[in-house]
Formats: sequence, C-alpha cells, structure tokens
Amino acid sequence: MSTFSFPDARAMVESRVLALRAAPAVETVPLLEAAHRVLAAPIVADRDYPPLARSIRDGFAVQASSLPGTLDVIGEVRAGGAFAGSVGAGQAVEIMTGAPVPQGADQVVMVEHTDRAGTRVSTSRPAKPGEFINPQAAEAAAGAAVVAAGTRLTFAGIAMLATTGHATVPVYARPTVAILATGDEIVPVDATPRPFEIRNSNAQSLAVQVARRGGLPRVLPVARDDFSHTRELVEEGLRSDLLLLSGGVSAGKYDLVEQVLAELGAEFYFDRVLIQPGQPLVFGRARGKFFFGLPGNPASTMVTFEIFARAAVELLGGQAESPLILPHARLTRPFRHQPGLTRFLPALLDADGGRITPIPWQGSSDVPSLARANAFLAADPDQPAWEAGDWIRFLPL
Repeated sequence: MSTFSFPDARAMVESRVLALRAAPAVETVPLLEAAHRVLAAPIVADRDYPPLARSIRDGFAVQASSLPGTLDVIGEVRAGGAFAGSVGAGQAVEIMTGAPVPQGADQVVMVEHTDRAGTRVSTSRPAKPGEFINPQAAEAAAGAAVVAAGTRLTFAGIAMLATTGHATVPVYARPTVAILATGDEIVPVDATPRPFEIRNSNAQSLAVQVARRGGLPRVLPVARDDFSHTRELVEEGLRSDLLLLSGGVSAGKYDLVEQVLAELGAEFYFDRVLIQPGQPLVFGRARGKFFFGLPGNPASTMVTFEIFARAAVELLGGQAESPLILPHARLTRPFRHQPGLTRFLPALLDADGGRITPIPWQGSSDVPSLARANAFLAADPDQPAWEAGDWIRFLPL
C-alpha cells in the first residue's frame, strides 16, 4: 500500500465508514438520557414558535404611527397573560418581556426610553414598526424541522426537544468499540512492573476517548506476542462494531497485528500516514467490521484516535458527519520542525484560547508531558518555522 498524506487518510476514513457502515439500531430513551446521543429521526415543530407575536423587551406596546408623543396607558400584559382589548392611536399597553403583543400594536418602546406620569407615558423614540417584536413563527413554523436526524444532542438540542414536547427521544444505539492492547511488555494497571514492563495505560486512555465520542468501550485482555493468542483476541474484537488495536503495527519481528488481520481476510485501506507521532497506522475492514491498528506509544495512540478513529466512532453511532476542526491560536514563542510530516505536538492553550505554548517533551512515550498538555500543535508539513505571535493550528483535547 502507498503512504497517505494526513488529509487523504482522514478523507479515506470518512468516506469508507460512511459508504460501508450498517444502519445503527434505534432505541427510544427518556429525554435526559438522550443527552450526547445521536438523534435517529428529525424533530419538527409541533406549532409556530412563537405561537403569537411577543415582546422581546420590557416597555410599552404602541402603534408606531403614534410616535414620538405622549400616550394613554390603557392596561398591562405580562408573560403568561394576554390583553383582552386592542391598542389604538395615542394609546399604549405596558408589556413585559415574553408577553404577547396586543392587537393593534406594531412596536414596543423600551421602558428605558419613556417617562411615565400616572396613566400617561411619553417618548421621543421615532416610529419603527416591528421594533422589539418577535413575530409569530419567526423562530420556527409548525411542521418545520428544528433538529435534523444525525445530530448529536447538546444541551441546546435537549432544550429544543423539551420545547416541542418530546418526553422520549429516538436515538441511535451507541457503537461497541473493542480495545485491544498488544505486547509482552504490558502489565495490568494495578501490577508492579519490572524495569522492562509498562502498565496498560493505552487501553484506559482509549476507553475514555471512545466514551467521550459516544461509543461503548470494551477493554479486552492484552494480546501477547504470540500469533495464535493475538488472532484469538482479534477475532473476539471483531465481534464489536469497531476494533481498536494499540501496538504491534510497526515492522518489528513481533509486530503481528497486520499478519493476523491479513489471515482473517482483512481489506487494508492504508498502513502508513505522513504524520508524527503515528506514522505506522493501519485502517481497514475485516469480517464486516472496521479496525484501526494504532501505534503503541501513548501520544501516538491518543493523537491517531482523535484525528482518525474518533470519526469512525461518531459515524458508526449515526452522526451525519464528523468534521475535524483545527482552530488557530498565536504562538507564544518561536517554533520549528522538519518539514514533510504533519506533526501533532503537546502544547498548553491559555484560558481564553488565543495563545498556545509548545510543551517540551521526550517523545511520544512521555506521558507526564501529555498530562500537562490541553492541546496538540498541528504543524503543517510544508512550513518549517513560525515566530512568536504567528498563527498556528491546534487540536483541542
């Protein structure tokens, strides 16, 4: 297989998963349980929103043709009520934010722009028909789609569902994601490792990343550097909707993952991407299930999940699209790298998100530096240097 650039590899993941994914099952859940889930059917407005023209300010409902001037206050209307009469020329009704606009009125004058004396109110505001009035159906007309299928429901989406009377919600089932770490050097988290062993941190970080993106992680036992044992666990992993393997994808004598997958009839889409960390990266499909062979160093595992496997988790969960957003921030100091690869390096983004500082690190196994980071710089492959104050892309964590 040929080596892929970062953009081409990313596009390959999205296109393959969208083209070949099976339709996820649909389940109906209570409204609050739908948070962060993917909507399985469009939601339409059950009535006009707002159902009546309403005021968006506290003030006085008037006829615009009466302004400026002094008006007779003939009543009051507040949210949750209605004014029974009609506003005529030279008249005003005191109105509260959210209240329905009385018949005859076509402008609201903010209370700050009036002077009241008993039952009379004066204002120098000019006539502006429609000012501070939210017309009927201005937000959504009855029957209009207000939340599209394939949308991951945020707090705003939950508010819309509640507004339209949805106590239960159809959502897609969350995809199951098997996580398989490989290598004789890996021991359980609660073990005391010998000098040549490491605890299984990758499976834990991947489980968190999967759950954040709407998947159900299944952490499998560690696959030893033995062909039969690795094959047994890979077959187990392919029973899930997606398989993530950590380690075993380089060219070493005991890197068995690609051999095992090939024997299982896998179709490989790519096995190397021009990025750092994470060049040896496998993406393919076997027995009808997608898999990623992620590099075993912690930074490589974390980065390649976020920029590639995350999209598969979201799309398999029914999300309509999975854009990778790399915003910009200004560097606090000069930064240089060897061009040719898209590099993702640990960094600290300041509180307002406008400035970013690279974090010194010792390579992709440096977990302490990763734990201090809240972003990765995304250094373009064609640009070798940036100065302090230059804009640079970053991957938020």
